[in-house]
Amino acid sequence: MTQMKFIILTVILIALVIISGCTKAAPPTDNSELSKTKITILKTSGCGCCGIYSQYAQKQGLDVTIKIDDNLDSIKDGYKIPLDMRSCHTTQIENYFVEGHVPIEAIEKMMVEQPDIAGIALPGMPSGAPGMPGSKSGTWTVYAINHDGSTFEFIKI
Repeated sequence: MTQMKFIILTVILIALVIISGCTKAAPPTDNSELSKTKITILKTSGCGCCGIYSQYAQKQGLDVTIKIDDNLDSIKDGYKIPLDMRSCHTTQIENYFVEGHVPIEAIEKMMVEQPDIAGIALPGMPSGAPGMPGSKSGTWTVYAINHDGSTFEFIKI
């Protein structure tokens, strides 16, 4: 990435953070199946959308801890997250991981059903996903990732 593109992206992310801070926050939705569940969001030091995702998780009633790790690939490798399923941050929740900007509905489904999987992922950084700017268009497919790294469709949102 050229230096100019990096500067432009940084300015845009800062503007989004400032704008989101100027809006009235909704109270936590403690009616969530996950209310007060502890999660740890692992992110790199330069990622702004991960902070916005953590605010989304807190609004859902989750107890969020953020850890900075500039070598997330080793964590993703440890979970055997396929390259095409990776995103900018990885969340640890009980004995599962959540990769990327996964909506709360998918996380609730995983935690209620307790499937024998390693975790779930919403590949890429789709527009309108929690923590991402823009509007949702179309259907998102959240994938389950088995302990061996194989995947299958978990839920469509």
